[in-house]
Amino acid sequence: MNFLPDSAFKVLEILERSESPISGETISNELGITRSAVWKHIKDLRLMGYDIFSSQKEGYKLTRTSNKLLPYEIHKKLKTQFIGKNIRYLENTPSTIWIGKQMCSEGDVAKMHGMVIIAEEQTGGVGRMGRAWVSPSGGIWLTIVLKPRVPIDHIFMITMAGSIAVARAIRKEFDIGALIKWPNDIFIGNKKVAGLLLELAAESDTVHYCLLGIGIDVNVPLNQFSPALQKDITSISAEVGHEVDRASFLARILKEFENHFLLIESGEYETIIREWKSLSCTLENRVQIRTLKNSFEGEAIDIDEFGALIIRKDNGKLERVIAGDCYHQ
Repeated sequence: MNFLPDSAFKVLEILERSESPISGETISNELGITRSAVWKHIKDLRLMGYDIFSSQKEGYKLTRTSNKLLPYEIHKKLKTQFIGKNIRYLENTPSTIWIGKQMCSEGDVAKMHGMVIIAEEQTGGVGRMGRAWVSPSGGIWLTIVLKPRVPIDHIFMITMAGSIAVARAIRKEFDIGALIKWPNDIFIGNKKVAGLLLELAAESDTVHYCLLGIGIDVNVPLNQFSPALQKDITSISAEVGHEVDRASFLARILKEFENHFLLIESGEYETIIREWKSLSCTLENRVQIRTLKNSFEGEAIDIDEFGALIIRKDNGKLERVIAGDCYHQ
């Protein structure tokens, strides 16, 4: 959902390709709209974060693009076949996954396949185990709606594909050695920068839809978090020392995800597992595992074809962990 009409973005396109100021009359003539409509669109564009110089003598000139994750800005850089071609944009929402559930319950999921729901800010973001996920403005908070052609026993690989996509995009865009911490966190060094969450609606062996939630601390000042959180998390901007282009970064993530999602749909499971292992910061490390039933320590030695973490406990026995919290020691 855009807050601006298409004609406002047509005004923006004219401003973007003009190297010198351009008059309202020229814009109105090109688009076949009134000069007052041009002025209204200029005001609307400014409200959406675009800096536009104006003078009666010279006309209008775009001096700085918006730093919001507007569909218009993402689509300029997006190179996918279907992921993100349809974007629903929100200034704020309790949770993009909640919006996704609502939309899937009311509409044709097949037509929503690949839709991306983006919020500038989430007021009720949810992480694993129902934990609160702090989602202030400046991050990337999104949900991808999917109707996958994947057997239900391999659905977990969608999370793996998302984790690989985020880690790869960080590495390629910023030359930072991001790694995956089992089961679904992205770390830079010993600090978390992103997390993923997969929710699905299914019965017996039929998957009706999946919702892949992704949250990334991109241009989020670390002082926005509590002191207790600050020692365990980081942001992209904190790592590179300046704010980054979120739209370009997100376009890369969506392309990486689509590539890996298509591998899963074509049955290339071993390729996904091999790449996930190459990016893991959990394997070959001593870890503590906490599940709903118990807690134990050991060495993380492998991940199996169903996404379970294999732990060699101190007594030599192997333990297969499907779900739980993993703490590196």
